[in-house]
Amino acid sequence: MLTLTLITMITLLALGFPMMVPLLVAALMLLFLVIGLGNVELLMGQMISGVQSWALAAVPLFIFAADLMTRGHTANRLLDLVQSFVGHLRGGLPITTAASCTLFGAVSGSTQATVVAMGGPMRPKLLEKGYSDTFTLALIINASDIALLIPPSIGMIIYGVISGSSIGDLFIAGIIPGLLILLLFSIYCWIASIRMGIAPEPRSDWATRLTALKKALLPLGFPLVVVGGIYGGIFSPTEAAAIAVLYALVLEVVVLRAVKLTELWDVALSTGLITAVVFILVAAGNAFTYAISFAGIPQAILEPVIASIGDSPTLVLGLIAISFFIGCMFVDPIVVILILTPLFKPAVEAAGLDPVHVGVIVTLQAAIGSATPPFGCDIFTAMAIFRRPYFEVIRGTPPFILILLLATALLVLFPQLSLWLPSLAK
Repeated sequence: MLTLTLITMITLLALGFPMMVPLLVAALMLLFLVIGLGNVELLMGQMISGVQSWALAAVPLFIFAADLMTRGHTANRLLDLVQSFVGHLRGGLPITTAASCTLFGAVSGSTQATVVAMGGPMRPKLLEKGYSDTFTLALIINASDIALLIPPSIGMIIYGVISGSSIGDLFIAGIIPGLLILLLFSIYCWIASIRMGIAPEPRSDWATRLTALKKALLPLGFPLVVVGGIYGGIFSPTEAAAIAVLYALVLEVVVLRAVKLTELWDVALSTGLITAVVFILVAAGNAFTYAISFAGIPQAILEPVIASIGDSPTLVLGLIAISFFIGCMFVDPIVVILILTPLFKPAVEAAGLDPVHVGVIVTLQAAIGSATPPFGCDIFTAMAIFRRPYFEVIRGTPPFILILLLATALLVLFPQLSLWLPSLAK
């Protein structure tokens, strides 16, 4: 049954069908083989239940806010701020790129939005300075991964809905891991700049820095309002998403006047299209998860493995990290989160693991998968935005992927890297 399912899905993917089609066809096929005809209504019910959670309302709202800020002045103001403070360091431009991706991640929560917003202005500067295009493209798509860890994170919202974990705790738990990855990327950029023989930029004076800081104050208020409001008990994560839209509208339309009222239709249409893709994947993923669980496939595969490693927290976390990493290399990270999270829940509970800590590791694997060959979504975003061939985009990614795997190992071995801040907030 498993072999037939895999062959069916791989064949449909090879024929060019979008991911939702293999998921739904495989689910229908499994239910037909197990219980026979009359299962279409059952499948539709599972699809509907998959998108009924109120918490999912935050997804289109955060996407809309990110789209507004991508079209406005927020991205450039954050770039100017970071560059004024670190641009003079050895490797200052790539470090600026990584740090700006981190800051914009605190605005957007989306890796693809960060690729567009940060990659557009920074790629020409890096090329002009003498960095190779393979290094530049790899830096942009991998630094954008940090956006999935820094709150607000769409990946964490999906995980929180599926696992029943606190989305607010997940948001704050991703801050230190995100900053850790930024530090590791910065060290690599410093080493790469020395190896390439690229001199640093001139140091900005304090007047320039203060001007950049003044212009960036309002954009920097975005994560403070979202995270501070959640942990101040003012509003829930879903309500925070609505506040984020209001903040973005006032900032970009009224204060900065970077987005015209006539452009809001295009922004809303773009948000609607992206949201539709996400929600269709969530619905199809929920139906597929139900079907394979009903057929007993995950139990047959995972139970012997989990039994062999026992209830050791480190080994269970390692197995989770490896499974999600491999899955996200081939399938959309949202689908992997939807399918694997419920399957590992018994093992997580048996090992006594904190689901918030597990969520950070799962989200990090989803982030790595966004930029990992063969099917990382950020790879194809970069190909479309920068008009570069596939192999040129992925050629420089191995060092960054190794750094992200090192960060995963550190999180597995030292849980307090993700659990310390949530413990302080309680």
